Amino acid sequence: MTIGATYLGGDRCDFSLWGPTLNQVTLEVLTPEKQSHPLQQDNWGYWRARLNNIPPGTRYQYRLNGDRLRPDPMAQFQPEGVHGPSAVVDHGAFSWQDEAWRGIPLEESIIYELHIGSFTPAGTFEAAISRLTDLTALGITSIEIMPVSQFPGQRNWGYDGAYPFAVQNSYGGPDGLKALVNAAHQAGLAVILDVVYNHFGPEGNYSRDFGPYFTDKYQTPWGGAINFDDAHSHGVRQFVIENALYWLREYHFDGLRLDAIHAIYDGGAKHILAELSDRLAEFNQTATYPRYLIAESDLNDVRIIRPRSDDGLGMDAQWSDDFHHSLHTLLTGEQQGYYEDFGSCEQLATAWRDSFVYQWTYSPHRKRFHGSDARDRPPSQFVICNQNHDQVGNRMLGERLSQLVSFDALKLAAAATLLNPGIPLLFMGEEYGEDSPFLYFIDHQDADLVEAVRQGRKREFEAFHASGTPPDAASPDTLKTSTLNWEKRESDPHQVLLKFYKHLIERRNTNPAIRGGDRQNIETQSNNDSLWLTIHQCQANQAIWLIFNFSQTPIQSPPAPNQTWTKTLDSSDSIWQGSGPTAPQTLKGSESITIPPLTVVLYENS
Repeated sequence: MTIGATYLGGDRCDFSLWGPTLNQVTLEVLTPEKQSHPLQQDNWGYWRARLNNIPPGTRYQYRLNGDRLRPDPMAQFQPEGVHGPSAVVDHGAFSWQDEAWRGIPLEESIIYELHIGSFTPAGTFEAAISRLTDLTALGITSIEIMPVSQFPGQRNWGYDGAYPFAVQNSYGGPDGLKALVNAAHQAGLAVILDVVYNHFGPEGNYSRDFGPYFTDKYQTPWGGAINFDDAHSHGVRQFVIENALYWLREYHFDGLRLDAIHAIYDGGAKHILAELSDRLAEFNQTATYPRYLIAESDLNDVRIIRPRSDDGLGMDAQWSDDFHHSLHTLLTGEQQGYYEDFGSCEQLATAWRDSFVYQWTYSPHRKRFHGSDARDRPPSQFVICNQNHDQVGNRMLGERLSQLVSFDALKLAAAATLLNPGIPLLFMGEEYGEDSPFLYFIDHQDADLVEAVRQGRKREFEAFHASGTPPDAASPDTLKTSTLNWEKRESDPHQVLLKFYKHLIERRNTNPAIRGGDRQNIETQSNNDSLWLTIHQCQANQAIWLIFNFSQTPIQSPPAPNQTWTKTLDSSDSIWQGSGPTAPQTLKGSESITIPPLTVVLYENS
């Protein structure tokens, strides 16, 4: 680390603070005894000092220009919250036991997105460890943790983080997070951290007092944009790059999910994400296994995942919202907001085959052309899902898919996600049909800010024509309502759905044709009137034929591809609480079959 408080051992510590516009900086050590130390500024705007008698846990703050006393914006722990002093962390003190871990290739990943505060009733890293065996039994290979950087109070999604380097104190702090990653690796699970480089949280972030972290050149949905291309932006860029490498190095994360990169504005010759990609490549040269960068973006821009050698940003993967939107509208019939751009089987077929539906295609919702052609990139560079924290939590009532569609439709959603050649992502609880909502919640201490959040949420829902008043995000009951009910997994129909998910994952892991990466071997047929979709995929002498019926009436399938087929999944089977199968167990090429309403059938070549 070249910034922040770096513990060197023997109670020695380097302090480095970026403040190019400051005239004077004094380090105020608060414990174990009070001390004041003036810092010296170098030519790049960094204030530095190396001090003795600074044991781990030492509390400190900075006095700026002889006046304001502020926590360290690069603090690695805020034990008293966002407004309290920072604490020195000894990263070498933790006893890692994951030396044999060698990661999970992206193309083999099945990601499980979770929120620490609502994943268990206790809402801590330690409590999450107790549930890892449930995830490995399901067949999950990777967990993706929503942001854990220090936020105000005890309750937050994490996107209001005010200290990008500091681990949330109420979750268990630095050692708690390391223990979770360590346990996950020992259980065979990769761990991806959701990080936010498009804005800072509105409460407790004092970065403006230290330097030009923001620019007025751009605006984000959350206020001023982070300064990646304006005057003094070198310090901000270094801040972000150091942060990314810090999580990989000190916490052994397998990858980072970069939140909403479409709100990371950089008009310079080298985009900050391209620089980050280059630095990660350097890191990976000496790492024992490769780490990954996964971008969340609604731009449908293939340049995000193109290699740096091809003038791309070099991200390893990106999210495909088009798949979610196509599937969601077919299952729910919703057409409000951005869903107005979707709703046909043909679009789901396109998302399955090409990853993007909008490939420089006119978008009625955006009222402009949108997207690019991504067919030169493999499906394993696209993360797909049927629900996630945004698509659930940004609904006014936080309804999961289980609250919007029938049990039969949930099985369709599961099959479309897990039998897809992309990287499937499950949102915590979906595997057993959790029916409690996942709501937006905060614990800001500023009453005016709380009210601003309430009013802002109301305005957001107007775009979706939602009526009524959203649940109070500041109420402790909102988090409680959003917490998983693990005991539901033991009763029907939740237990049946859980077994269905396990079976899908087994099929995915068994047949290379399911997660095969060659788009040329993916053939789709669809009918927008009868609402059916078929997929034929081949890989390494293996093949599958999938038939989806999204309608409320039986459909007659088109002729099967010219092979001999054996049925390995039928969601209408009684073991899956279906209405009873009509598709035969074996099938020959050119034969057509009848599929019951809201049913998916999987055939594999014999």
